[in-house]
Amino acid sequence: MENPAEVIMSPRKTKDYLLILIKGAGMGAADVVPGVSGGTIAFITGIYEELIFSIRNFPKALPILFTKGPVPFWKYANATFLLTLMLGILFSVVSLARVITYLLNTYPVIIWSFFFGLILASTVFVIKKIRINIPTALFFLSGASLAYYITIAAPVQTPESMGFVFLSGFIAICAMILPGISGSFILLLLGKYDFILHAVKNFDIKTILIFMAGCLVGVFSFAQVISWLFKRFYAASMALLAGFMVGSLNKVWPWKIVTQYRLNSKNEMVPFLDKSVTFGEYEAITGQNGYVLYAAVFMLVGFISIFLIEKLSVKKKILD
Repeated sequence: MENPAEVIMSPRKTKDYLLILIKGAGMGAADVVPGVSGGTIAFITGIYEELIFSIRNFPKALPILFTKGPVPFWKYANATFLLTLMLGILFSVVSLARVITYLLNTYPVIIWSFFFGLILASTVFVIKKIRINIPTALFFLSGASLAYYITIAAPVQTPESMGFVFLSGFIAICAMILPGISGSFILLLLGKYDFILHAVKNFDIKTILIFMAGCLVGVFSFAQVISWLFKRFYAASMALLAGFMVGSLNKVWPWKIVTQYRLNSKNEMVPFLDKSVTFGEYEAITGQNGYVLYAAVFMLVGFISIFLIEKLSVKKKILD
């Protein structure tokens, strides 16, 4: 696979941007699903690298806006791609949030089975495109181990200072753009999931702005790191990201039982993470309740979807 940092962007047609809009909607839908990262969808639909390099280039494009004008700025920032993707994400979050939540609560085994097959197939697809050797195998195992540890980690007590709120936003957004790691789940581990939700519900502008500032600094900083890794250690980086996805499969296993509980913002004991939001510490169990056949079918559908998505995807070349 070519390193996208070393080739030149090719023009897109209207149908290409329509497909990006759909992929953005898929990312938004995944972000609504607790435990699933929008970065995973970007990765398996073939736009992850372009997204990372576009985010990285955006701050560099700002001086161009003032020196050469809006058109060169727009082109260098790959702004049409970013705007189209954001519109798809926002549309999905606004329109599909209730539908996805309903499906998760009503048919959890089927929905999680689909995601399990989707992520498993995408991992296989990525591994087939990189050279397997000892270094890439070690990076793959490291990514898988780290992601698995994150999925079984317990939340901690953390301060509610604005400095830590900023840090929480910084860390959560970094996790959100990594395939296999949910930013919302990281917030829960940091003890700030309910805190941030409470701030949003009560329009706590100060907390929201500081959290968003942390997110902005985090996404631009982390994009620099990932793009640097892609340019210099492409195969190892891809193996690490594939490992993240494999390690996260524990989080999307269709059958789970609650094994731990936690206090919510109202000091009520709820399952960690409770079944209503499908977050938290579960023990994976074998198939039950008559959904085994349905689960197998939807795992297969998710698995096959990756190869259909690949055929529909238009590979985009990225500017260095």
